[in-house]
Amino acid sequence: MKKITVLTILALTVSCFTVIAQKQNKKMKKVLFVVTSHDQLGNTGEKTGFWTEELAAPYYALLDKGIVIDIASPKGGQPPIDPKSSDPSSATEDTKRFDADKELQEKLKHTHKLSTVNQADYDAVFYPGGHGPLWDLAEDKNSIDLIESFYTHKKPVAFVCHAPGALKNVKVNGEFLVKGKKVTGFTNTEEEAVGLSKVVPFLLEDELKKNGASFSKTDNWKAYAVEDGLLITGQNPASSKLVAEKLLAQLNSKK
Repeated sequence: MKKITVLTILALTVSCFTVIAQKQNKKMKKVLFVVTSHDQLGNTGEKTGFWTEELAAPYYALLDKGIVIDIASPKGGQPPIDPKSSDPSSATEDTKRFDADKELQEKLKHTHKLSTVNQADYDAVFYPGGHGPLWDLAEDKNSIDLIESFYTHKKPVAFVCHAPGALKNVKVNGEFLVKGKKVTGFTNTEEEAVGLSKVVPFLLEDELKKNGASFSKTDNWKAYAVEDGLLITGQNPASSKLVAEKLLAQLNSKK
């Protein structure tokens, strides 16, 4: 009888711990990062991809607060990194951490294919920039549908630098998602400063304005982020953490 009692107590204890663990897992917020698969900088013969700082800074800002993060790209697998973002002159504490982070490097080698992910599995989506998104994510149907799905299910959608280019063809109820919304992104003057105004397929600032957005900005290279409901956008690499902070605040406000 005693043996049965002990076994019963052990079974109940294990059951309690399982329920607690399940409740804790349910409370953990999960964010999808979507990066470009495009590696050609127009007809320049140079390489592009995602900008390291724009992935690293938000990634660690969220990860360090207990957010679970998956990464996806149009083609899946290893996404291209803009070689200029690996230059020592662009280094930050976050990019140095990124360079030494074997777990994240391994995760990047096996990004999920965008066509296989479902917004129902996540609480928010975040798009790092780099010039790559202007070519692929701006036109990618899976990305367009995914952003619309997150937004219509009342989940935050966040973008930084060139990543708001992924909003170019996103519509909700027949209207451009950005119409009437306050947004920012890589500016015309910043594009001119890097000498790529004639190389990119479209100027981000102009495209967002054309689609009805209320575009605002600060001086070149200074941190600036705008929040309009579920839509969060940042102007440039320096704005990455600001976007992450606004996204984190929205995630924390949801039970």
